[in-house]
Amino acid sequence: MPSVYIKTYGCQMNERDSEAVAAQLVAKGYTLAPSEAMADVILLNTCSVRDLAEQKALNKMVNVIAETRRNRPGAVLGFMGCMAQSRGQELIDRLPDVDLVLGTQKFHRAADYLDELIAGRREKIVDVAAEQGSEATIREHLLYGNTASNGDGHRPPLQVAAFVSIMQGCNQYCTFCIVPYTRGEERSRTIPDIVAECRQLVSQGVKEITLLGQIVDRYGKERPDYPSLAGLLRELNEIEGVERLRFLTSHPNWLNDDLLDAVAELPRVMPHLEVPAQAGDDQVLANMRRGYTNDDYRRLVDRIRQRIPNASIATDIIVGFPGEGEAQFKKTYDLLADLKLDVAHLARYSPRPGTVADRHMPDDVPDEEKWSRFRQLEDLQEAILTEKHAAYLGQTFPILFENKVKKRWRGRTPTNKLVFVESDDSLSGQIRPVKINWSGPWSMIGELADQPNLNG
Repeated sequence: MPSVYIKTYGCQMNERDSEAVAAQLVAKGYTLAPSEAMADVILLNTCSVRDLAEQKALNKMVNVIAETRRNRPGAVLGFMGCMAQSRGQELIDRLPDVDLVLGTQKFHRAADYLDELIAGRREKIVDVAAEQGSEATIREHLLYGNTASNGDGHRPPLQVAAFVSIMQGCNQYCTFCIVPYTRGEERSRTIPDIVAECRQLVSQGVKEITLLGQIVDRYGKERPDYPSLAGLLRELNEIEGVERLRFLTSHPNWLNDDLLDAVAELPRVMPHLEVPAQAGDDQVLANMRRGYTNDDYRRLVDRIRQRIPNASIATDIIVGFPGEGEAQFKKTYDLLADLKLDVAHLARYSPRPGTVADRHMPDDVPDEEKWSRFRQLEDLQEAILTEKHAAYLGQTFPILFENKVKKRWRGRTPTNKLVFVESDDSLSGQIRPVKINWSGPWSMIGELADQPNLNG
């Protein structure tokens, strides 16, 4: 059977989609190639959230075409995901050597379409049509990645953490965001379907499950007969063998007290929340159509910290949105400086075709100014994390270990802090107490400890 190589750009949801497509192909007899140079099929799973991500994928495909058409002219080349959804036939018009363009609601069709292309029954396939029920079609997991078929009979270490998509699409329509146009409207999976997938993962050795949704706290909102995300977490908390549960990404308007109570009360739900602010100026937030103010976001952070005192909080920030002057940016800077959040995912604004901002708001902040603001926030956040993580020194935390990187085992605290430990023991999948003896802004180093008095 043919071999396939999948390269993924973008978010955790794209990672999850690539994993599911790979699992479906392996189930049909395809093998996973260790590199694109050895693959009969090369698929790029694309992102459209930023222009840079699109350009990376397009440039990559140009390079792939040059190599394969010179050395392996029969190779099948394809785009999947968000850029495939938004551009469709345009991608083949621009790059005629591309054979397959597969939209975000068609991942489950990948194996059938590749069979047709390889057999010569079809020359080109573009499918970006909406498909009812597509949110329930991606259940498969390939827990061993590209090492699953190593051929020597040696089983690689178990995958410790996995993503589970609980919904697709978004109804928010922020003016800067292309996701509602590429992923469609919100569609939630049923609780029995999600529970069955999580049980299967646990039976295969997974210890930590992260639930994914574009606005994950809106799970079930479009179906009055569905429970809330808090209700789903309570169901999953009862699964024997699940050690840790996480969810992302939240929205300030939908992160309610019921959900915060679930995080505070359920022992397997980790105290880590990802709640994008996007900006700190009220007019910029209104132009983004976010639906809250600077004060609203500050009050939400206070509420989180009151209900979950040990919580870590991550945010997203866009600099250089249309109309953002120096005074508006200063309010974003002050927001981060005051709140001292645990993670800040920073991005420079880039217009996305078809969005309200692209159609009606001139991109009037010079690129050099966007870079300047980006670097200011980057420096600020590095200083904040250096200070915050210094407080971890000498403390002991339960670390769930994932894999070994060179000589050190890599793991995470309940609050999602990255910790490295040097040990000759096999720690994959174990939760062990670790005393922190070095801290930096992005990670910490510790040593295995025997103390039972663990922090969160």
